[in-house]
Amino acid sequence: MGQAALVGAVFPSADRVVRHVSATSGIQDRAAVPGFNSILKRRLDSVQRFEAFSEIPGSDCAAIVVDAQEVQFQRHSTIFSEGSPATRVALLLSGCMKITQGKAQGQEVILRLNGPGDLLGKLGNQARANHLYTTYAVQPSLALVWEMDAFERLVDRFPLLRRNIASILERHLNELEVRYREVSTEKVSSRLSNLLVRLVGQVGKRIEDCVEIALSRRELAQLTGTTLFTVSRLLCQWEAQGIVSARREVVLVHDVPALQELSREE
Repeated sequence: MGQAALVGAVFPSADRVVRHVSATSGIQDRAAVPGFNSILKRRLDSVQRFEAFSEIPGSDCAAIVVDAQEVQFQRHSTIFSEGSPATRVALLLSGCMKITQGKAQGQEVILRLNGPGDLLGKLGNQARANHLYTTYAVQPSLALVWEMDAFERLVDRFPLLRRNIASILERHLNELEVRYREVSTEKVSSRLSNLLVRLVGQVGKRIEDCVEIALSRRELAQLTGTTLFTVSRLLCQWEAQGIVSARREVVLVHDVPALQELSREE
């Protein structure tokens, strides 16, 4: 789906859009709007724990989030399409997003998984260029969404927000460097165990006595630069040891310390 369609339909893949309060007056004036204070408080409670809002005072956080839109995405829905104009920026509040690039043969490569607190869309000096990747919802997800022009004004207005975005971009680059080193120097079993340990913290969802990672074996193979057969074989071995259990599109991690030990042993 092209970005032009998203502009007109306010993300047609969304189940529900919580309309933002009109920006024609200040926060103080809008406080009289029914439900305004509860919406703003909920947003602040959500974002202030994220890296993007690190050390930003509460009043400034309120000014940043007050005019964003809350958008819910179904699983497998497309948020941004490769090659489409970059016109929006999103902050993921919950769920998980998959960032991919396509190949001429129709295959795709997973560049990164984004979890709560990650920013989605074009950022930095090349924000106006077309998207170089496609973003999918791996799980039902909730995000705050800004128009690009509005977000750029906020970045100019709040230097701490600009600093935090630079820190996030640096972290993403470091993560890519780690993955490249692992693919170049480590065995597949080590790459897979290291990946699962990272995913537990990034996108894992606690369910009773285990952590759910909502990714298929094929997606894990793409992230580790190996084959579906190899990933399936390793997961079967580890399932026999009680460390994980694999379903069709989900891996359940039962023993995180044992998974960490596997990565060290390799």
